[in-house]
Amino acid sequence: MSGFLAADDVAIWLCAKPWLDVRSNDEHTLISYRLAQALLRSHPGADGRIVLPAVLLHDVGWKMFPAEKLADAVGPNAKYPELQREHEIEGARIARHILDALTVPGIDSHRVIEIIDGHDTRKHALSLEDALMKDADKLWRFTDHGVSTIGGWYGMSAQETVAMLEDFVLPSMLTDTGRAAAEALIAEQSAKPWLPHLVQLREAAS
Repeated sequence: MSGFLAADDVAIWLCAKPWLDVRSNDEHTLISYRLAQALLRSHPGADGRIVLPAVLLHDVGWKMFPAEKLADAVGPNAKYPELQREHEIEGARIARHILDALTVPGIDSHRVIEIIDGHDTRKHALSLEDALMKDADKLWRFTDHGVSTIGGWYGMSAQETVAMLEDFVLPSMLTDTGRAAAEALIAEQSAKPWLPHLVQLREAAS
């Protein structure tokens, strides 16, 4: 993963990866990592050595629960909403173990773990770093991979999924940059149903 991840984050990723092979969390994590890097470029005062490790480790706790329950742990009609809090607790525990074992220089592990322990259920941000990590996590949901994954969980079309995300996730974005990025991704998704019509018109005119 050298070149995709910052050099200081490779060891963290390698330790996190075995915990991320459920719910497409490995792919989700890498996309969210890149989104976090983009958000950090617009917030030069934020500490990336807190945000990026928190992104890499935030969902490791999901591995501790039965796979068949995971899709029903989130969303407007969740059957097991308690797992949202429980995966944060487990994630903080696993992240602490990983960071203690690695002792990566320049990382305030206490602040990283503090962000992980509440990244979904805590609606406010403890800091700018917390807000950026939360926004990067949520922004993934508006990407092609996020829309496809979430739609698959609930048997929803792409447009139904985007509408749900616009109603339930967009209002929860914590930074102006994160909200603008989410709105841009929504705009892209809303244009996609019209693209086949444009192709048909182009072919008819040729």
